[in-house]
Amino acid sequence: MDPARRARGCGAGARRLLHGAATAAEGLREDLRGVAARPWKGLSRIPTQEGPREEEVAAAGHEFLLPKEKSFQNAAKSNNLDLMEKLLEKKVNINAVNNMNRTALHFAVGGNHLSAVDFLLNHKARVDIADKHGLTVIHLAAWSGSFEIMLMLVRAGADQRAKNQDGMNALHFAAQNNNVHIVEYLIQDLHLKDLNQPDETGRKPFLLAAERGHIEMIEKLIFLNLHTLEKDKEGNTALHLAAMHGHSPAVQVLLTQWQEVNETNELNVSVLQIATRNGHTSLVNFLLSENIDLHQRMEPKESPLHLAVINNHITVVNSLLSAQHDIDILNQREQTPLHVAADLGNVELVETLLKAGCDLKVVDKQGKTALAVASRSSHSLVVDMIIKAERYYAWREEHPENIREPRAGFTLTFKQDHSLETRHIRTLLWNLAYHQLKTNEWQRLARFWNFTEDQIRAIEEQWSGNESFREHGHRALLIWLHGTLMTQPDPAKHLYEELVRAGFPELADEIRQVKRKTGSSSKQCTLS
Repeated sequence: MDPARRARGCGAGARRLLHGAATAAEGLREDLRGVAARPWKGLSRIPTQEGPREEEVAAAGHEFLLPKEKSFQNAAKSNNLDLMEKLLEKKVNINAVNNMNRTALHFAVGGNHLSAVDFLLNHKARVDIADKHGLTVIHLAAWSGSFEIMLMLVRAGADQRAKNQDGMNALHFAAQNNNVHIVEYLIQDLHLKDLNQPDETGRKPFLLAAERGHIEMIEKLIFLNLHTLEKDKEGNTALHLAAMHGHSPAVQVLLTQWQEVNETNELNVSVLQIATRNGHTSLVNFLLSENIDLHQRMEPKESPLHLAVINNHITVVNSLLSAQHDIDILNQREQTPLHVAADLGNVELVETLLKAGCDLKVVDKQGKTALAVASRSSHSLVVDMIIKAERYYAWREEHPENIREPRAGFTLTFKQDHSLETRHIRTLLWNLAYHQLKTNEWQRLARFWNFTEDQIRAIEEQWSGNESFREHGHRALLIWLHGTLMTQPDPAKHLYEELVRAGFPELADEIRQVKRKTGSSSKQCTLS
């Protein structure tokens, strides 16, 4: 064949393939837009994936319905009996399936359209057709909760024991969506207790009700003796599933009935760990009120406080600390919660733990304190906060008699200070660090002010070039100011005196001149 003709032929074939793919994609988008509004969109564990499955892509490009059949299904969706009647007179196939293998009856039942369902059943619509996910109309009725439709389907011979591809039957769907009257009908009227079986994930209806937090359903299943202490395939009891989603009232009911508050799942994870990991503050508070064991030994060795810190749940952290959770508890890496917060660079959590009085000297498996961890991770704000806390608590130990009652509005904080009251002294310190101190002079001052070598190294760790000493000096001066504000009514005057004592008379004189020019002095303010 001529190469040019072969190239043209290949190009035409490629265009046809691209056109076919575009048509399939457009058909799929239309199908998905329609599905989004249907009741079964919310049914449990209908397969979800990043993209459509291969068979759905193929089906989208090949509409199974004739135009009349598609119109008939749309009429069933909207409960349009007149249109359904007209189309039936034109011999439309009442049991035609779309590319998801759904019939008009699926849509009528899913929409709770009683009159449309009655019309379809009177015209011999099939009740045994399952869609591509294994959903039959009996499942949709159990989920939607229409007792009248359920009765009609049962009388029409619908399979009451049908399962979808995930092993879920009508009892699962009714329990999952809190349709108590459907459960009563299935168990008490139809005597279908054999429906109380685990699905493919190992969950019986009771576990599904607990997972959704349906208190009424939980109590009904307990009354019907359909409750269970069995665990699903992931090792979770009903209590753990309720806790995962923060269903405090459901957890309360389960604990009141028989479950033990300190029970762990197959991974040895407690209910409190689950609640703290997911940030369910109200549930955590309830569990704490039930005297749950805060320090239960478990694997993995992440305590509730560690989990709350890792997941940045500060309200949960505060609840645990108020309940006297061990603030210095160690995880499997022998890290305290402060180590973890410092490694994450979480200023708010570090502040909370520092103010709660955690032990700043604890070292992890690598022999690192929380200060060293923050320094290694280049979290300079956290480094400075921890140094402030180390100096503050050391001063308190040395001078317990000098700890004054805080003035009105006084708040202890280790964060950066941005207050107006200290702006003047902070400006003096900035000028001192960036315009007057020379290389290595800030270290002399730091040692004079009893900074430890570890603290100096932690500040120096954040290196940004040959001029880093200016930033390091500024940070050290602000840390010094934090402690000075505790004891000195005039920090600027105290700075002058300290510079003279440390052997920097020229710098002290410049500070005095600047102070005279401004004609004002700094006032004591909130610690920073």
